[in-house]
Amino acid sequence: MQKKQNYSSPYQLEGRIPLGQAILYGLQHVMAMFVGNLTPVLLITGACALDGGLQLQIIQNAMLMAGLITLLQIFTIGPVGAKLPIVMGTSSGFIGVCSGVASTMGQGIVTYGAIIFASFIGGLFETVLGFFLKPLRRFFPSLVTGTVVMAIGLSLISVGINSFGGGNNNGDFGSLPNLFVGTVVLVTIILLKHFTKGVTSTASILIGIIVGYIVCGIMGMILPTTYQYIDPNTQETVTKTCSWVLDFSKVGDASWFAVPAFMPFGFSKDMIDLRAIIPIVIMFIVTAVETVGDTSAITEGGLAREATDKELSGSVICDGLGSSIAAFFGVLPNTSFSQNVGLIAMTKIVNLFAISTGAIFLVLCGLFPKLAAIIQMMPQSVLGGAAVMMFASIVVSGIQLVTKDGVSNRTVTIVSVALGLGYGLGANTEVLSNLPQFVELIFGGSGIVPAAIIAMILNIAIPKDKEAA
Repeated sequence: MQKKQNYSSPYQLEGRIPLGQAILYGLQHVMAMFVGNLTPVLLITGACALDGGLQLQIIQNAMLMAGLITLLQIFTIGPVGAKLPIVMGTSSGFIGVCSGVASTMGQGIVTYGAIIFASFIGGLFETVLGFFLKPLRRFFPSLVTGTVVMAIGLSLISVGINSFGGGNNNGDFGSLPNLFVGTVVLVTIILLKHFTKGVTSTASILIGIIVGYIVCGIMGMILPTTYQYIDPNTQETVTKTCSWVLDFSKVGDASWFAVPAFMPFGFSKDMIDLRAIIPIVIMFIVTAVETVGDTSAITEGGLAREATDKELSGSVICDGLGSSIAAFFGVLPNTSFSQNVGLIAMTKIVNLFAISTGAIFLVLCGLFPKLAAIIQMMPQSVLGGAAVMMFASIVVSGIQLVTKDGVSNRTVTIVSVALGLGYGLGANTEVLSNLPQFVELIFGGSGIVPAAIIAMILNIAIPKDKEAA
């Protein structure tokens, strides 16, 4: 007689759940981060003017590295990894810094190589920082990490809305079809999440995205698939494909199997450049703070507890070491993905086996490009319909962290100033335009960095014993 398999709950960290469920939950995470994982690669390789063949190799390697480093976070090797459902991927936080390096050094392989070498050095620096995180833990109480998590969520909401409208780099941004698709996906997720039970509820994000694919397919058969606009430079009428259209040519053009390239562009001494090393290493400090915030949000939102010293240290070490390893494959720095933190906060699914299936799928995408192409062709509005809710969930997790010990005058002051001034500076970079460029590169863009720094300073400066005064 065959022994019956005893399964764990998907809401438990460890244990085995049915493979079918694990695949569904894992794919949710892949869908949530796939575009975000590739976007930095596309932007920075474009800024460095790399040729299409080399760009495709780096994209392939980026998917492979994301999967392998996620597995390292989940299963750990010694002190490396948090043994938490942390999904890793190419960091968008480095886009501003790397773009600045490209504008300073000029285009070409040497510039991109300098960015990658700096990423290797910065990754090692963050790895060392991770080993000393325990004595630094007192600088990251729930009040500070909660504020950072809120800043992370707030910075991503605009990204989600941008995707919801179809992407502001597309000429049909904010068109009715894009808004319709985003709304259908969002409504589908809400209905499944709150009006159904079982797998349909817990896998609502994935199902919502699949529905989005179907809706786009149907729209492609009954609506015009192109739009026209006047090119401001040439004043000529240009015809382009609508951003919501499913581009199956990406799947057709992709190869079935490809071996990832090690050091795809080689190395030369000209790639060792302080103009890249200094700003990128500084950015790794910021990444460490963000990873601490993400890790705290996962344990708070998914496990209803604070992260341990070992978990925080392991996540940061993996963050840094993973980035250094990724550099050997020409991949930009990897970090924890806040999109997936929002997904965990929303679904409460923390099972490591489920998350690891998603990581394995990323590895397969790195080996079998046709799989990657299926997800790569996802319209922005489909992703946006899911992202709006997921990113807002991160803000809620931050609020929970901040208010877990009550709300005092001290708490209100720290959060208000950190988000008001810190996040405000990051979101409105024009304010920093008269300051040195490196200040704008580090503090501008997302608002996470200044919010974190201000929260830490105020937490030290305002004594707890004077709250009542």
